[in-house]
Amino acid sequence: MQKAYRRTVILSIIALSIIVPIPLLAQAPDLNHMHVRAPIRISDAPPDPGTPKGILPVQFKAAYGFNRIPNQGKGQTIAIIDAYIDPFLQSDVASYLSYFHLQSCNFHVVTVGHPLNGQGWDLEESLDAEQVCALAPQANVLLFAANSDSLADMLTAVQVATSAPYNATVVSMSWGYHEFQGEQALDSYFCNIFNTNGAVTFVAASGDLGHQQVPYYPSASPCVIAVGGTTLALSTAVPLANPLALDYGNETTWNDSTGGISPYESGPPWQDGIFSGCGSTGMRCIPDVSSHSNPNPGVPVYDSYGYGGWVQVGGTSIASPDWAAFFTLVNAMRAAANPPKDTLSQAVQDLYAIYESSSYLTDFHDITQGDNNGNCGAACLPAPGYDLITGIGSYQANVLAPALVAAPN
Repeated sequence: MQKAYRRTVILSIIALSIIVPIPLLAQAPDLNHMHVRAPIRISDAPPDPGTPKGILPVQFKAAYGFNRIPNQGKGQTIAIIDAYIDPFLQSDVASYLSYFHLQSCNFHVVTVGHPLNGQGWDLEESLDAEQVCALAPQANVLLFAANSDSLADMLTAVQVATSAPYNATVVSMSWGYHEFQGEQALDSYFCNIFNTNGAVTFVAASGDLGHQQVPYYPSASPCVIAVGGTTLALSTAVPLANPLALDYGNETTWNDSTGGISPYESGPPWQDGIFSGCGSTGMRCIPDVSSHSNPNPGVPVYDSYGYGGWVQVGGTSIASPDWAAFFTLVNAMRAAANPPKDTLSQAVQDLYAIYESSSYLTDFHDITQGDNNGNCGAACLPAPGYDLITGIGSYQANVLAPALVAAPN
């Protein structure tokens, strides 16, 4: 495969900062004054910093089948893009893993510029890093702390993450900005990006504002996998004794999962026929897939910087790093295949190909029941197959992963 883009990266060894020029965009808005939002929600339950509450890591793995995937991401690099920096993040991740008796994670923070501490992003950073380390512990997990939450700085961090020397092949973006005229010029940050480690898969949270006439960018980009939210219920509340047993009870739509039809991005052909107004004769539809996001019950996050300990959180901020970790496992499985296979280069198209196949209900959980996410008729209602709340649905990870390993590139 040929590299689609070349980028120049200047490393400052002393300041550990990185400067990357942003392409000039004709007639584009000022990205420096567009500030993204992290779709994270704190549970309604009374706070208890001393006790982790929500769906625990071992329960999450058993619900979705991650516990049946022996490959843990070895040899792969996954990037998490967030804003500002949590100065306690490294130790918080270690505390999280130790508490749940999880294996250590090769986790590091890379500053892009000179980000300030906190600024309300510490909980998001803790959530992202802890979820990825729990699901893909043998991967190289890098959190890129952007200089600010401006769209300009976030996209700079995206470029840094996928360029040398880091060369991440999966990127998680738990943030977004309402779509805007001219955003199509930014799709070049995500479309057909290759580095020395292979093709790059981008994953973004769709948001937690329910049905939107103007969805979130970058999840609206046709080159990004947009991830919506569900409400996951376990079959049993007590962790199972058998580490390979599945604990999936049921899953319903979450009423705050953002979905909709892009007013700006043309529909990709792989969305043909999934919903009225989507596909090559229509526009880009969001989300593509989904997974647990409801803050009640949410997941436990350890954040000592802003919250003094455990926080029970939700939002599609959970779903984005979880799906990104899943693709990291798939890439590791592809690398370990005989003969070895390249990283996924058409992951979103592969997902829709499986959706159109006879194995759809084997590889995915089709979310057909639950809350609507607005008052807009069929576009806001759960339905069999694709809908604008949960997309194709959530993963049956242990079955979907081999299907994606077998997918052509």
